[in-house]
Amino acid sequence: CGSCAMNINGKNSLACLTPLEERNSIFPLPHMKVIRDLVVDMKDFYRQYSEIKPWLHSEQPTESHSENIQSPEDRKKLDGMYECILCACCSTSCPSYWRNFGEYIGPAVLMQAFRWIEDSRDTNTLEQLRYVDDAMKLWKCKGIYNCTNTCPKGLNPALAIGKLKKLTSMM
Repeated sequence: CGSCAMNINGKNSLACLTPLEERNSIFPLPHMKVIRDLVVDMKDFYRQYSEIKPWLHSEQPTESHSENIQSPEDRKKLDGMYECILCACCSTSCPSYWRNFGEYIGPAVLMQAFRWIEDSRDTNTLEQLRYVDDAMKLWKCKGIYNCTNTCPKGLNPALAIGKLKKLTSMM
């Protein structure tokens, strides 16, 4: 679920998946306000996530009770993004996120924005692209891949960010 994200032995990871060793060093996620012990304040992270409007936008009438079907090929494009559990391990391992806390939306939120942009059923693509095409959002990523290296789910936020940059440069 991501709620046990913390820095264990110098790497952001999930406590539930990290084997115990004789000498573990355990700290809260870096560069986040600590509420108590190992619990950090995730309000800014979730606020930024909500700003990308992370839901399906469809021009299909809501009173229509038909399914919004997606082809297997289009569904496959979402693999490696929908599995994100929003633990913030990737974002809190990113120096740009540290330096621009509260402004730069970070790799987790950018990957989720791309997840909705890539969804063939979504009709809000252009608005989403315009939202992330900003110096303090998409373009603050410097491509050092800490996000991908630390993701406990083995996802690749850096790849999604690269694809977002490519899409926005073609607008």
